[in-house]
Amino acid sequence: MCGLLTYVSAAGAARAHANGMSEALESIHHRGPDETVVRVEGDDVVMGFKRLSIIDVEHSHQPLSYADGRYTITFNGEIYNYLELRAELAAEGAVFATEGDTEVIVAAYHQWGPAAVRRLRGMFAFVIWDRQDRVAFGARDPFGIKPLFHLVTEHGVFFASEKKALLPFATSGDTTINQASLAHYMTLQYVPEPGTLHRDIGRIGSGECFTYRPGGDGLAIRRYWRAEFRPTPQDHPEELYRRIREVLRESVRIHMRSDVPVGAFLSSGIDSTAVVALAREVNPRILTFTAALEVDGYSELPVAQESARHLGVTMHPISVTAQMMMDALPRIVWHLDEPVADPALIPLYYVARKASEHVTVALSGEGSDEFFAGYRVYREPLSLRPVSGLPAPMQRGLRAVSKAIPQGMKGKSFLERGTTPIEERYYGNARMYTEQEKATLLRQYDSSVQYTDVTAPIYAEAAHLGDVEKMQYIDVYTWLRGDILVKADRMSMANSLEVRVPFLDYNVFDVASTIPTDLKLPPRSADTKYALRRAMEGVVPPEIVNRVKLGFPTPIRVWLRGEMYEWATHVLDTSKAGHLIDLGYVRRLLHEHKRGAADYSRKIWTVLVFCLWYAIFVEGTIDPRPAPVASQLLSKPVVS
Repeated sequence: MCGLLTYVSAAGAARAHANGMSEALESIHHRGPDETVVRVEGDDVVMGFKRLSIIDVEHSHQPLSYADGRYTITFNGEIYNYLELRAELAAEGAVFATEGDTEVIVAAYHQWGPAAVRRLRGMFAFVIWDRQDRVAFGARDPFGIKPLFHLVTEHGVFFASEKKALLPFATSGDTTINQASLAHYMTLQYVPEPGTLHRDIGRIGSGECFTYRPGGDGLAIRRYWRAEFRPTPQDHPEELYRRIREVLRESVRIHMRSDVPVGAFLSSGIDSTAVVALAREVNPRILTFTAALEVDGYSELPVAQESARHLGVTMHPISVTAQMMMDALPRIVWHLDEPVADPALIPLYYVARKASEHVTVALSGEGSDEFFAGYRVYREPLSLRPVSGLPAPMQRGLRAVSKAIPQGMKGKSFLERGTTPIEERYYGNARMYTEQEKATLLRQYDSSVQYTDVTAPIYAEAAHLGDVEKMQYIDVYTWLRGDILVKADRMSMANSLEVRVPFLDYNVFDVASTIPTDLKLPPRSADTKYALRRAMEGVVPPEIVNRVKLGFPTPIRVWLRGEMYEWATHVLDTSKAGHLIDLGYVRRLLHEHKRGAADYSRKIWTVLVFCLWYAIFVEGTIDPRPAPVASQLLSKPVVS
């Protein structure tokens, strides 16, 4: 895995940014500690690159040139079908100077043009400069596994793997905070794409590509792929289960292509256990890693250890304490770029650090819940059907009845939810502050900014689907790429570890998208991911097949009443973000939480993470950056 920073000048003044690019590139040193290169491509482009060597370690240096220097590419990611594409391109006359996947991308672009991006099977974010046609072309993978930020200025456009590398070139200061993004963060616990908390900086979306011509009409972004759920009735479910099993087996196999050691994360659930079981077929000696939180009801270690014993693989556990969470959180927020208030970040950070001591690549189970319907909330449309399936006039009557029922009385919530359309009821897995609460919390609350601004366009694309598939679609384009994949990328890259996610694969999705609702969530069962569980019978330990996944749970509910209370109070008391957030309101929530009046831990955590983000990226009062090491000495830009 790697980090890129590329600048395309609008008026042929790229050379003036070469030294600044070299300095900015060091902020993402952790993404590629093996090699640093900054190259000036004439007057138009500066390309900076940090390499973590995975494939063709001795060659495939970047920026990489192709076709006698016509093209130059910077690329972050892995193309898992690069060997097959290479053979196909060679048969069409392509000539290769390396054995890696980077050259395959640029050769495919030379041969097939922008259509090449749809042929790439993997995780990627890249920028190609075509010196002959004076155009930059780039893309991000279909599911948003790898990040790509952009900053458009009057002088040109910058692209980077992490936002922090763009900040030196952006307008600085508190006035640049995007208030709509802040409002969405307080609802969702992450900043939804394509925006960021910095008004001037955006993101290339998952499944999008772009072009930019110096002196042209600006950055042109278009979508090249969209997830299409197409549930199909199955006369022979066993054949579907076989197809799921085989497509996952093949995906894990190609995800293990590497010239460096590959390990895997292992938790208590079926997702990671399935990945490890299939990976073991390729490498019986694969190493596994898990995090343990020594609070009753929160540790996945005992079940993960039992799975490791059953599969015959070695496990390396790491215990995470409240003090470790407090110590690591500022560094973690710096690595995130954008605040993400998911407490699972911390154990993931530590398990990635443990894995990096032994391997360079680790497999993980992200994406399974969204593809195979693994979240329990997906059962809600089925449970609400007795009400939601009634004619509209009857629903309106029941809605009126629900308003007359006293708050807290049994049945009120059921009637309210059952008479509320899915488009208004569901906006993803995380639900922090309501609009009414945000009116108190946010100093600059704008009632015209609603969470539906994020979800409405996504629901419009899924209008033809049933409610369960609509929820899956919403999560693919919000929760998955806004929370799950951000934490996987940043926490692994913080430790110079590459994480690969075999579930998030074109071929796997093609099969998963056809599963009918009744085989994802059987009406007479409490199971989720039913089809996946049936497919994995005989592959994973029997006790795991039907076990509910914990998913790196963290006991902040417990710790904010104990070990973390004074720390949280200090963060709130010293924050300079009081003109944006009513910190007194949050202190009252913390006090009420401590005395056990209610569980406000997630709401409090959401604000704590933002306060740390503000202190790091706006106030500058906290500097958690790692100390420079010898390998981070600035490289002199290469002119070509």
